[in-house]
Amino acid sequence: MSRVSWREWLGLGAGLLALVTLFLPWTVLSADNQEIQAALASLPGGDVSRSAWNSTFFAWFPPLLVLFAGLLVVAFGRVPSARTSGLPHLWLITAAVALVAFVLGWVLIDWQFGGEERALLTESGVSIAAGIGRWLAGVAVLATLVAAVLDLRAARAEFRAPRTRSRR
Repeated sequence: MSRVSWREWLGLGAGLLALVTLFLPWTVLSADNQEIQAALASLPGGDVSRSAWNSTFFAWFPPLLVLFAGLLVVAFGRVPSARTSGLPHLWLITAAVALVAFVLGWVLIDWQFGGEERALLTESGVSIAAGIGRWLAGVAVLATLVAAVLDLRAARAEFRAPRTRSRR
């Protein structure tokens, strides 16, 4: 068993970043009107800013998937049987699923509020925006996707390399 590659460390780093993002603000309410912004500021923090845990499935699922993939590739990435059995492919598929779920979460950002709440927020001039956690999770998802693609390319090169026979 050889050393863990930089790609696998990047996957783990992306997973740990994704874990941290789960506790940062994912959705933030804001308004251009100063009176409404002052009213929002007087509300409890959980009503104005939500973490991934207090948002939708598409908020907490992608970071957990990225974390799982990062832990998996660091734990088993240098095991030859795991690499030949398709670990780089599994990592790429996991990263792609995380990306699709993340994009869906971004597109459906306002679905964490009910229909009446969305209508009231829109009518009041309150906008629903992405918080720092969502932006950093996007970085983590993209980092694991890039690392997975590069690892798959490296695995293909490993598989194609001529094998030397050991002498007995």
